Amino acid sequence: MILPAVRDPRLVSLKRGGTLTEADHRLLAVWAATCAEHVLHLFEESNGGDSRPRDAIEAAWAWARGEAKMMNTRALGGHAMGAARPLRGAARFAAYAAGQAACVAHVPEHDLGAAAYAIKAVQAAAPRGMEKSVGLAERDWQRQQIPGGLYDLVLEDQARRNGICWSVFGD
Repeated sequence: MILPAVRDPRLVSLKRGGTLTEADHRLLAVWAATCAEHVLHLFEESNGGDSRPRDAIEAAWAWARGEAKMMNTRALGGHAMGAARPLRGAARFAAYAAGQAACVAHVPEHDLGAAAYAIKAVQAAAPRGMEKSVGLAERDWQRQQIPGGLYDLVLEDQARRNGICWSVFGD
């Protein structure tokens, strides 16, 4: 579960009664897709014939450019998560990251789902004893990708939801 019981209105789109602009919503989708693509190879190395996670990431970018409908993008996110379900380890988490990235088009707060699952993917792929340091390195890389105007908001949200995101955003 990556969504909080109480929603932060800064991460709810204006269309749904929050304060998040459409431009910032689209930037969150780009960031989430970037995080998911960074670990996609962990899925594709063993599941290269299954394009569902890649399709979801591409749909997230297309939605962010205004070239795809939200419902189609969200559906492709669901298909990527379907690809994850029978798997274990890094491949599973990488596919979930892709699915969450596409679902940002529907609910902006899925951005942290994409980031958290990407961190879980690199941790699962790490050599024994290196999980924590590899996870922190991925988290720090992700933070460098956050669009400037959203940096503080994303970091505040990471701190707020760290506990329901497997504590992957903490030190």
